[in-house]
Amino acid sequence: MKIAITGGKGGTGKSTIATSLAVELAKNNRVLLFDADVDCPNDHIILAVERERAKTVKQMIPEWKTNKCTKCGKCSDACRFKAIVKIKDRYPIFVPEQCNGCGACMIACPAGAINKSSKSIGYVHEGSNAGIDIIDGELIPNQMLSEFVVSAAKRLVMKKQHKYDYIITDTAAGTHCDVISALLDNDIAIAVTEPTPLGAHDLELIMKLLEVLKIPSKIVLNKSDLGDPRLIEKISRKYGSEIIARVPYSRSVLENYSKGIPIKNEEIKKLAKIIQMTNRGIK
Repeated sequence: MKIAITGGKGGTGKSTIATSLAVELAKNNRVLLFDADVDCPNDHIILAVERERAKTVKQMIPEWKTNKCTKCGKCSDACRFKAIVKIKDRYPIFVPEQCNGCGACMIACPAGAINKSSKSIGYVHEGSNAGIDIIDGELIPNQMLSEFVVSAAKRLVMKKQHKYDYIITDTAAGTHCDVISALLDNDIAIAVTEPTPLGAHDLELIMKLLEVLKIPSKIVLNKSDLGDPRLIEKISRKYGSEIIARVPYSRSVLENYSKGIPIKNEEIKKLAKIIQMTNRGIK
């Protein structure tokens, strides 16, 4: 079974819930945890996992042959990401951090002066601890295509999926491209939120996305005793997505988090039981 732990707002506790659920399910199952928050992967920290690099993720970028370049500037005109600066009577100035590898510049060049090259944009890691295997992606700072790194890590997950009873994907916050890439192909999505106006606003965004992707969803209300839970209950009714766990705020959670200790909570056990019952229904 493939489970996505997601949510529109950052800081609601997605990684805390994902790692704790993984620990609970791993007591009697084979579990793979996929940390798809490539801008800031932290599941390995919470679970005290020593990672090993499995792959370097590369992206295509253009490379100019100045002996062929006529300085016409058509490559710059074709670039929608402003990665090529045109200055009259000078060779193009390339800004690799802005490039998304689309290749439009090569098509536009009338002189055939642009070839394919590549640059490293991220890494895929593997590791294990506490009976849980982890795969994560990590974007190199100042690179822009996080979804490329998510996709590369996900390919490794798909290659190994037959070995596991449960694959838990911990997505980034938001509803952007790398979150969509991480969500695709999951059997169910657990949206983690908090009872605040911003939590409710961003929860509705992720619920709309899950509707578009046709992924069944449930809600976990974290820090459930802080704020107004009616904000989340209203969205739950609107989208027909049940609140299946309410995890209260606890200082001990923060202390354990900083020490790399997953939380132990009756609501997490309840969540794990619901997931296992759902899995039996899917089978």
